[in-house]
Amino acid sequence: MTAPAVEGRRFTASRRVRLGDVTASGRLRLDALARYLQDVASDDAADAAMPGDAAWVVRRTTIALGALPRLRDPVTLTTWCSGTGARWAERSTRLESRAGDVLATAVALWVHVDLATGRPVRLHPRFAEVYGPSAAGRTVRARLLHPDPPADAPEREWPLRRVDIDVLAHVNNAAYWAPVEELVGERTGRAERLSRAELEYRGGLALDEPVTLAYVRDDASLRCWMRVAGDVRASAVVTFAGVGSGVHEREA
Repeated sequence: MTAPAVEGRRFTASRRVRLGDVTASGRLRLDALARYLQDVASDDAADAAMPGDAAWVVRRTTIALGALPRLRDPVTLTTWCSGTGARWAERSTRLESRAGDVLATAVALWVHVDLATGRPVRLHPRFAEVYGPSAAGRTVRARLLHPDPPADAPEREWPLRRVDIDVLAHVNNAAYWAPVEELVGERTGRAERLSRAELEYRGGLALDEPVTLAYVRDDASLRCWMRVAGDVRASAVVTFAGVGSGVHEREA
């Protein structure tokens, strides 16, 4: 996690945690938090008047979690560019309470893609002009780190819904967190305090694809993989607070 940008552009937005954003116990869900991150990133780009001839596709999101907000809590999100590559950029976002307590810090790697072909394309020259100062010359790589699932991992079906599909005709990045929340919620009899969550996106999911969910969980962590015909399309690791890391710290 990087510290907030000292120089350059930072964008801040406020919102309130709503009924559709929380678990039955009132905690902000991971998929709702992912929507918050997506929305503030989109609002930042719109406010900066970035060219609209390309799109951004998330490659990896890592979130350090504190005491997540609850129903009706007001929160503030501050986002900035914390690193760049040739065809991708890293965006950091801090979620804070009204009192200024840090509730979560997220780092997301976004790939810049051509709208017509879906292939990665170089960052627009205006990107360096707007976001270069906050990145401060820090470079990042786009390689993925999660291993494949073990052969004996239990599996279940995960049916997709039309509401999961966005305007790019694939499952929206926030919807990938829904099965993760489902598995977290099955830890019956345990506190749902989370320490860290990371999701890597290997490939898109379409509505008509049969998705299976493989998973491994213990007292310290949860790992899950979303697959189509054995092909891993996304994977996640969640660490539970107070029971060890469960996530390898490696260079992004």
